[in-house]
Amino acid sequence: MDIKTFLHCDTRTKLGKEYQGVLTRITSEHYTFVETIPTRQKRHPRVFNGRYITITRQTDGSLRPNFKPMRIDKHFVIDRYALGVVNELQMALEGLIEKESWRPFGW
Repeated sequence: MDIKTFLHCDTRTKLGKEYQGVLTRITSEHYTFVETIPTRQKRHPRVFNGRYITITRQTDGSLRPNFKPMRIDKHFVIDRYALGVVNELQMALEGLIEKESWRPFGW
């Protein structure tokens, strides 16, 4: 049997090393093997990216808000920052959560 290989990392197959890919039969004695590159999936994808916060979805499906670094200088106003965080959090959650799936304060 004759196998033609197309590898991404190695020029020749290494003894004992496992390769992931697709083996195709060309004729009764000729085959080709094309190594596939595994795609890396983000562990916690970002589902909202605002000015003050980001929200990521955890492996179990829950949402996690994360604060972006604060730039505190002479123009920083605490109330404006807090209001910006609240507005972004509300906007993000309204877009990510169905209104029927939650009730505030157990109502």
